[in-house]
Amino acid sequence: MNKEDAALIDRLGGPAKIAKRLRYDPKKGGVQRVQNWKARGIPASVERDNQWIAKERRALRKERAAAPAEA
Repeated sequence: MNKEDAALIDRLGGPAKIAKRLRYDPKKGGVQRVQNWKARGIPASVERDNQWIAKERRALRKERAAAPAEA
């Protein structure tokens, strides 16, 4: 499982919300497609073409870097 991408997908509202925003047809497996990214990772082309995803990834990384390390 790609933990960073899974956390990013959850942060963005989950597979259904992301699929809708990307205009993937839910009747043609659009939600499942995004769900699969939790394990496989978000494709670079999708992130490149949708800067709102890249922006949120940077914010997530910044938050994780600022968080105190777990014992």
